[in-house]
Amino acid sequence: MTLPPLDEVLDRLHVVALPLVARFRGIDTRELALIEGPEGWTEFSPFVEYDDPESSAWLAAALEYGWSPPPPAHRDSIPVNATVPAVPAASVPDVLARFPGCRTAKVKVADPGQRLADDVARVAAVRDAMGPEGRIRIDANGAWNLDEAEHAVRAMEHHDLEYVEQPCASIDELAELRRRIARLDIPVAADESVRKADDPLAVARAGAADLLVIKVQPLGGIRRALDIVAEAGLPVVVSSALDSAVGLSMGAALAASLPDLPYDCGLGTGALFTEDVAAYAAHDGALPARRPVPNPALLERRAVDAERRRWWAERIARCHALLASG
Repeated sequence: MTLPPLDEVLDRLHVVALPLVARFRGIDTRELALIEGPEGWTEFSPFVEYDDPESSAWLAAALEYGWSPPPPAHRDSIPVNATVPAVPAASVPDVLARFPGCRTAKVKVADPGQRLADDVARVAAVRDAMGPEGRIRIDANGAWNLDEAEHAVRAMEHHDLEYVEQPCASIDELAELRRRIARLDIPVAADESVRKADDPLAVARAGAADLLVIKVQPLGGIRRALDIVAEAGLPVVVSSALDSAVGLSMGAALAASLPDLPYDCGLGTGALFTEDVAAYAAHDGALPARRPVPNPALLERRAVDAERRRWWAERIARCHALLASG
């Protein structure tokens, strides 16, 4: 697509701060930029610590979604998973209550300052709450080394894990872990090894993952994500990066356009906000594949101050320049 002029993008910019129900990824409030494009609302929300080259892919995704129609859809309803932050085991039922109808839960593990015993207790609490038919996947965000990952998976295997997501940071570690736990029949999923890699297909070529976690914004847009999925030849889970309702709809558009969708998607994280910008939530465990329109009153109430808006506008300008330079 042709890059829209920077002035046009900034004229349509709204920056908001959305408070979280529980601390997640080390933050209590999520700042993000929303832009009203010709095709509808879109989102630019790389985390504040990401540098400009990495963030420019997120802007490419936002501009594609706001200025181009999405690919044709194969479905209009997207099954989603519950997301359980690194909360105490006693808090698990309250968290799951925010995800009515979800048959799958993604449980955060390996959080800084916590022990494996905390993770095991949290996963056990999820299994107790969901019963034997519930599906449980765990996500370590690459925090374990190889031996830690093997030990942790074996400590939780009796809870019938659907898969373990990014247990280790490197592709070599993922490949070796797959070999070590092959008899357990617990698949290994790659997330950071796809979205933060110079070559998002390297993990698939190395045989280091059984499935890929695909996030639209970090990969540069729906069409690039579809190309990666087609070339990788592995099953995928479409997920989000703690997006607002608008960003989640971008992920839903990708999930809707995939020929096959074998796993519940990580697109229910709007339930982790105390208040979102639009009414766009999962019902009976599924999210509609449509683009929501933010509530003007919420945009105003959750708007950041002038200094933070300037920070985001300058960031967009730098990323726009990187995209323009090719």
